[in-house]
Amino acid sequence: MSKPKVAIVYYSMYGHIRSLAVEEKKGLEAAGCEVTLLQVPETLPEEVLKKMGAPDKPDDPIAEAKDLPSYDGILFGLPTRFGMAAAQMKAFMDSTGSLWQTGALVGKPAGIFFSTATQAGGQETTALTFVTQLTHHGMMFVPIGYSSPLLFDLSEPHGGSPYGAGTLAGPDGSRQPLDLERKVAAHQGEYFGKIVAKLTM
Repeated sequence: MSKPKVAIVYYSMYGHIRSLAVEEKKGLEAAGCEVTLLQVPETLPEEVLKKMGAPDKPDDPIAEAKDLPSYDGILFGLPTRFGMAAAQMKAFMDSTGSLWQTGALVGKPAGIFFSTATQAGGQETTALTFVTQLTHHGMMFVPIGYSSPLLFDLSEPHGGSPYGAGTLAGPDGSRQPLDLERKVAAHQGEYFGKIVAKLTM
């Protein structure tokens, strides 16, 4: 029996979301899934990115809307801009109109993970406002709830919520994901992967 195929579609300017994506991939693979990391196209000019101090992009393939129907499930990695998904991700979703018209993503499970600058910077609103994208495509949103006890850990400030894994980047982007945040991301991947596997049996 073939492995369930899952795409992790993400945008990451400073690397925080990609760091979580790598952990999500580990969890998905532990659940027996075949995983592909896909970065959405950049919309900012190279000159602007350099002025913003953004590092070079990783070698992950560029996401194309036409490829999404070939996956059994999709996880979306979202950096937050003012409480919502970054414009780059929104631009990518705007390119999926033909998939919407044909119902190509209807019934596919989807999950969300995210990065914000601060603890109250949109850890939940980013997910909530992105659910509209999934809803219009007829996708099934799979939150993690409190399936990981790490979400109850209040020993230090951390990202993540019942909606999905998350990290806090800090106002200047210098804070990197905590071990706890990475573990929640890996948990989400495995949790999501098991659900995808059940749906594709």
